[in-house]
Amino acid sequence: MTIDSRSAALTNTSLAMRAWNIRRKALMMGEVQGQGYIGQALGVADVLATAYFHALDYRSDDPEWEGRDRFLLSIGHYAIALYSVLMEAGILPDEELETYGMDDSRMPMSGMASYTPGMEITGGSLGHGLGIAVGMALGLKRKNNPAFVYNLMSDGELGEGSTWEAAMSGAHHKLDNLICLVDFNDQQADGKSTEMLCSEPLTEKWEAFGWFAQRVDGNDLAAVVDAFDRARSCSDARPRVIIFDTTMCKGVPFLERREITHFVRVEADEWAKALAVLDEGKPA
Repeated sequence: MTIDSRSAALTNTSLAMRAWNIRRKALMMGEVQGQGYIGQALGVADVLATAYFHALDYRSDDPEWEGRDRFLLSIGHYAIALYSVLMEAGILPDEELETYGMDDSRMPMSGMASYTPGMEITGGSLGHGLGIAVGMALGLKRKNNPAFVYNLMSDGELGEGSTWEAAMSGAHHKLDNLICLVDFNDQQADGKSTEMLCSEPLTEKWEAFGWFAQRVDGNDLAAVVDAFDRARSCSDARPRVIIFDTTMCKGVPFLERREITHFVRVEADEWAKALAVLDEGKPA
C-alpha cells in the first residue's frame, strides 16, 4: 500500500465514523418527534460527512466567517440531516438535539436561515437553491473571494424549470466556484422521481448545459471523496455538478426495505430497534 493509499484509507475510516454519527444523531432527533425525513438523512450522510470533514473550509466558532465555503440546503426538508452534521462539526451543541422540531427550537423541521447557525438559506420551495447559489457564487467572484459555493439539491428539483435556468446562468458566467450536489435517491412524495418526470440521461444533460459533471455511488465513501476532489481541482472555467446515487434509509436495512421511504413511517417501538441496527454496523 502506498503512502497516498494509506492516507486515503485513514480518511475514509474517519469519514465513515462521521457518517455513522450523523445517521445516529438524525435517528435520535427523529425519535424526539416520532417522525422526520429520516430516509433522506440516512441516505445522504456519506455526502455530508465528506463535505464537512473533507472538502469545506469553515470555522465552527464563527459560522459567518467571510472566507467560508457556503453550503446551501436547497431541500429544506433535509434539515434534520444538516442539523446532524452541524452538531458533528461543533457549530450546534449536542445538547440541543432533544429540542428538534419544538417551539422556540433553533432546529425547526424545515431549514430556516434565521433560526440556525450555519444554515445559509431558507430552503424548501424546491428549485430555488441553485439560483441562489449562482447569485452567491457570482457575488464572491466579484469580491475576489476564493470561497466555493455548494448547493445540495434533490432529484425532484430536476423537474423544476428554475433549476435549468440557473444551470444555464452558472455556465454563462463561468462560475468555477460553484459545485452542485444532487442527491439522487429516486424518491418523491408521489413516488419514484424517474416515474414522475424522468430527467435521464442526467450526466450528459448537465454536460450539455456547460457543466463539469460526475455521477457516483453516494454511499461509497471512496467514490464520494474522489468526486469532491475532482470537482474542486477541475481547471476548467465552468461550474461543477456531482450526482450521487443514494439509498434511502441507508444503514438500517429494515427501513431500506419499506415501500414508502420519502417520509418513512417508523413506529414508536422501532426507533430503538433502528438505533440498535445502526450500532451493529458502527465502523471499527
